[in-house]
Amino acid sequence: MTYPCICIGIRLSDADPPGDRRCAASSGIGKETALALAAAGFDVVGTSRDTSRVTPLDGVTFLGLDVADDASVAAAVQEVSERFGRIDVLVNNAGVGSTGAAEETSVAQARTVFDTDVFGVMRMVTEVLPYMRAQKRGRIINISSVLGFMPQPYMAVYAASQHAIEGYSESLDHEIREYGGIRSLLVEPAYTRTGFEANSAKPDTPLHAYAKQRQTVDRVLAEAIRNGDARAVVAKTVVTAATDARPKLRYTAGPTAGRVSALRRLVPAPAFDKQIRKINRLAG
Repeated sequence: MTYPCICIGIRLSDADPPGDRRCAASSGIGKETALALAAAGFDVVGTSRDTSRVTPLDGVTFLGLDVADDASVAAAVQEVSERFGRIDVLVNNAGVGSTGAAEETSVAQARTVFDTDVFGVMRMVTEVLPYMRAQKRGRIINISSVLGFMPQPYMAVYAASQHAIEGYSESLDHEIREYGGIRSLLVEPAYTRTGFEANSAKPDTPLHAYAKQRQTVDRVLAEAIRNGDARAVVAKTVVTAATDARPKLRYTAGPTAGRVSALRRLVPAPAFDKQIRKINRLAG
């Protein structure tokens, strides 16, 4: 099964400054995914808020796109359709991270995370779906996270955004299956070797009460990312989701994500809760 075009929104690369949404397919998971899809025979459209910062990649066409802007999304999707004649796969991978205790994170900061991580997905889906329904085929692949089905202390807002993507994607999949071969799928990475922790927004109202434990969890997160999966693991999983003859709703990316998913489903809730606290070095 091959698709002539893919429109891709790229998650923050480790070259981007903290809190920036100018995501490019020139590094990190985005680069690996774009190259893997091109190697699999796709015509790949990569997106960035600032295409002047993008290094060209073989087999990848770059367009300007800000997923937090309605007009930008509409213009980019229309350009892809006009240039390639169809849109068969949409990969939603644009996102920003957020760390800090829930009480330390303002509603304004949470809105910024959701505007990209959740509403950005919704904007892209709303624009792309009419094309997919007309051609009676297509796949929407939303990059979520293991934090879409498990908690993570001191990352409550980000975890909430990933839980939202999980619920949105699964509900959407039920709505669109009847229109030919259209599916909404999830790719769920665990911690991946990127600059995620450095690029994540820090709490805008830090409180002394949480400072010590926040620093401990930050160190745990940094260590988990250093020892995490290679970016190619996620890219390979995206290609599988895009080409699978019998697509599944969820694709865990790599062995770590697979183990976490199994633990979440099989381990009794009290034991799972205890393990979360142990991993994050929380008392009690």
